[in-house]
Formats: sequence, structure tokens, C-alpha cells
Amino acid sequence: MIVLSGIAFLFFKEILPKRIFSQAKPAAKNIVIDSILLESITLDEKEISKATYGVDSFKRKRIVYEKVDGIAFPDEQFEQYKGFQYLIPFFEKLYLLENEQKGDVRIAYFGDSMTDGDMIVQDFRSYFQSQYGGNGVGFVPITSESAASRSSVTHQFSGNWKTQSYLNVKRPMKPFGVNGHVFFANDTISNPWVSFKAGKRAHTDLLYQPTLFYGNSDNMEGEVILKTGKDTLIKKLTPTKLVNTLAITSANIKSIKSSFNKADSIPIYGFNFDDGKGVHVDNFSNRGNSGLPISTFNVNVMNAFQERLDYDLIILHYGTNVLNYGSYNYDWYERKMAKVVEHLKVCFPGVTVLVVSTADKATKYEMEMKTDSAVIPLTNAQKKYALLSKSGYFNLFEAMGGEGSMTKWVEEEVPAMAAKDYTHFSYKGAQKVAEMLYQQLQNGYLKYKEMRLKRKKEPQKMLVDTVSSKSNSVNVQ
Repeated sequence: MIVLSGIAFLFFKEILPKRIFSQAKPAAKNIVIDSILLESITLDEKEISKATYGVDSFKRKRIVYEKVDGIAFPDEQFEQYKGFQYLIPFFEKLYLLENEQKGDVRIAYFGDSMTDGDMIVQDFRSYFQSQYGGNGVGFVPITSESAASRSSVTHQFSGNWKTQSYLNVKRPMKPFGVNGHVFFANDTISNPWVSFKAGKRAHTDLLYQPTLFYGNSDNMEGEVILKTGKDTLIKKLTPTKLVNTLAITSANIKSIKSSFNKADSIPIYGFNFDDGKGVHVDNFSNRGNSGLPISTFNVNVMNAFQERLDYDLIILHYGTNVLNYGSYNYDWYERKMAKVVEHLKVCFPGVTVLVVSTADKATKYEMEMKTDSAVIPLTNAQKKYALLSKSGYFNLFEAMGGEGSMTKWVEEEVPAMAAKDYTHFSYKGAQKVAEMLYQQLQNGYLKYKEMRLKRKKEPQKMLVDTVSSKSNSVNVQ
């Protein structure tokens, strides 16, 4: 029987596919997909089969930057592309904050399940705030699928909120907020509520200057009932603008509970908690997000958010939900994400963009866990759209160690740096990713400071918002 079993195994090994799991669906059961991604794959099927990557031609060329205010980062090859040149406005804001104590710096971190529960982002935020100052967890939506697993803030809410998400709704009742959701307190029998309690981490141990964000409506009867400690306060909502704010208190508090009365049809977006100093990082994570739904942002509404929040850097951390759809050609994703970046720069004037590649992901081949065959093609497509859209780029796959790194992070590191799904990070791994990302930005900033000091011309205050796309051009030679 043993001999027969061995022969049978050798026979079937030769005729079975090398890849155990089909490429038609994500291998991990906890990965979901947004509707725009599915639609894009369906619409582009013919183009996908005909298109070519064009990566080889990029690899043979040198990326040469033109000076911005007398500064140009060294030439780069495609393989090592980081795109610090396109982050100069962000670096300048950091410089003014650090050396002249002028202004503050704000970062919007858009991601998928990799940043669920403030994973990666909470440590990334902490590194910046420890170095440059700033307190507060930033913008938090009304409800969140990952609220229970978040430690940077205790977030609870009632179950009677009506929620619309840009992952599955094309035409919302009211425009989506900056986090890609819009919430309605339409229950007239029981007032919907949301509560927040400060976490125990450094810089987020208080709810700093809580402020409610809500949208436009004809309903002028809405009110919010606020409970902080033993105090109860009722404030009217005046939804006259596209984006309205209501300062709850100028004090820094430990907890707050807000219930909404007669507020039906008023779009509620979320609460912001920051001290207005240093660096602030908002986590806008959505499970199943490919990044493509960002293209549905209403420009006028986002302009209004930008007037209030003033983002300097937007980080796009996607890829988990884009892998494994029957083709290794991601030209379609590259094209569409380049348009997303273009749209973001219209929505948030003056912002710079940093693209974070997909992490390594392991799939079983011939009974062994190895780097999924789609990972490298996807990282190349992400690098191309970053370069062509004049964005910075962080190669998370290479930073982890390249091929086979996810398997090592799961099986060899103690404690394990990633989960047994060979896709998502553990808390320890998330902290390591945050450190590597922060360090790359810090390296770019230190190089920028060095070049800034060496400029021969008389130092002048750089007007970050006037840096033109023409002067910040790139030549690929």
C-alpha cells in the first residue's frame, strides 16, 4: 500500500497544476473586493489580454529631475525609484515646522485591510509626532468595521446608523466624506449615537479639541446631544455649507458621547481630534479597497475638506485586493490609479502623493509557500503609475526582503511578524512596516535639508503652494 501510494503521488504530481489555488479569486478568504475593481477587470478583459507591461523599457532609462527652487534630487533608475523630488513641498512644510515653528503638517493615509484597526498608521503617526510634535488621533469616522480592534481610540456606536460607502455605492444620497463614507441619523425613534474614549498610547491619550464634521442639508432642526463626563450639552446643527464643522470644546478630554436628534437627511462625516500643532496623520482604511473608489470623490466637497484640514501628503497603500485575477498584466490598474492620483490633486490642491506598493504575499505552490507570482508584476505597475503621476514611491515588497519574505515573517521571526494567512501583518510586523516607511521619508527629508542649506542663492521662504508641475517635471532618458 505504501509503495502504491508513493507511485500514485508521483503520477498525480506530474499532471496536477503547479499552483494549488486558482488565480481567478483571492487566495485569502478574508480579502474582499470593491465594486469598481470588479467592474474595471470586466471592462478591461480584452485590453488586458493584448497589453504589454513596458517595464523593460523603463528599466533601461534614467530618471533625471529638473530643479525646484534650486534643488534637484540625484538621478534615479527605475529599479530604485523613490521619487523624493515630488515630495519637496511636503519636505518644505516639515522644514518650516521643525526649524521655524511655522504651521503644522497633515497626512492622509488611505489603505485597505493592511491598515485595519489603525495598524501601521498608529505607529507611523507616533514616529512623526515623537520627532516633530503634535497630539491627537486625527479624523475618525462615525462607524468603522475595525473599531473593536483599534487601540489608538476606543470607538463605539449604535447599530441604527444608515451608512453609505464608496466601495459599493456609486450615487450616494449625499457626497462621501474624506474617509469615503457618509452617515445618516435617520432613526426618529431612537437617536443614533457614537462615543469615543482616548487610548493609552503616547500622543493619543486625550481627545484633543474634538470637532464634528457634517455636510449640507435643508434640515435646520438637527441637534447633537453631547455628554462629556457628568456634563450634557445640546448644540444646533447648521448644515448650510458643503462641509460644516462644530467645535465641541476647546479643551482636551478623555471621552465623549454624541447622539443626534432630528438630524435626518444631514450627512454626518466624523470627528477630528488634534491639537493643531506638529504632525497629524488620519487613517482612512477600508477592507476590500483597491484604491479605485477614490475616483468617485466629489471635487467641491473635497476642496472644502482641504480648506479645513489642509493635507500636505496623501499616502496610497493598496494592492492586497488587486492580486490574483487570472492575469499578471496590471496595465489597466496602472492607468486607472494614475487617474486617481490626478483626481486627488484636483480634490486636494497643493498636496503631494506617496504610493506604497503591495507587500509580499505567499501562496502555496507544489506544497510550499512561496511569493505569489502576481506580486512583482503588481509592484512594477504601482511603481510606473507613481513615476508617471509624479508621486513618491515606497517599495514595501523590497523593504520586507523581496521574494520569500512573507514566509520568513510568518515562520521564522519570533514573535511572528505576519499572520498565518500569509497576507496580513501582526502588530509587531505592522510596527516594523511603519518604521521602514517613516525611515524612507526621513531619509528623503534629511537629504532635502542638506541640499537646501547648500543652495548658493540667498535663502528665501519657499511658497510651497506655488510649486508648478512644469518646474517639477521629470525627464526619462
